[in-house]
Amino acid sequence: MAPDLHKLLRSLRVWDPQSTHLPPFDPSAAPATPLPLFTEWFAAAVAAGQTEPHTMSLATSDESGLPDVRIVMLHGADETGWSFASHAGSRKGRHLAARPYAALAFYWPVLGRQVRVRGPVTAAPSADAQGDLHARSTGALAAALTGRQSEVLDSVEELTRASEAAWERARGEPEAPVPSWTLYRLRPEEVEFFQGDGERRHVRLRYRRGADEERWERELLWP
Repeated sequence: MAPDLHKLLRSLRVWDPQSTHLPPFDPSAAPATPLPLFTEWFAAAVAAGQTEPHTMSLATSDESGLPDVRIVMLHGADETGWSFASHAGSRKGRHLAARPYAALAFYWPVLGRQVRVRGPVTAAPSADAQGDLHARSTGALAAALTGRQSEVLDSVEELTRASEAAWERARGEPEAPVPSWTLYRLRPEEVEFFQGDGERRHVRLRYRRGADEERWERELLWP
């Protein structure tokens, strides 16, 4: 018998106290720029045992403006922006080539927190992309060497053969170049921090880059 989706949905609880702690958040004490607060919240999510806190939703749009979203891994965040990587010929790579603007969303339910980031995206120099790739695991290199991301796959067996060959090369040639591998950097124009509240009085603090590009404006949003 097939499960009743609506019954399942009604049975679920948001921010169960057995697994979630909702810490207080005083926006008046937040730093003047968003990166230090992001770093603090990220570290808190790690300390709280959040599973895969470095994964995030990445939203892009195609040439026609149609949106798409997927989960990717955060590769870094500093003054140059929030970084992620992919093949230039992948769907997200093609989207970013046509419309170099994106949005990110992090969700850490163990603390009832979200962070949303959006802004223009640029490709880092190739040397940075290769350095980032080779600093990761053998599996990451093997996946990159397998290539053909987002192309139509004829069979699972074809993938197995290509992956096995890529793993063999990654183990024997840990510095193997992957020319299509691209490190993207999103330079934030807006960063929003959301702290959940048990009484649904959620705190939302938005940073917006000012006209001089170096100063940030802060404002609260209704939940």
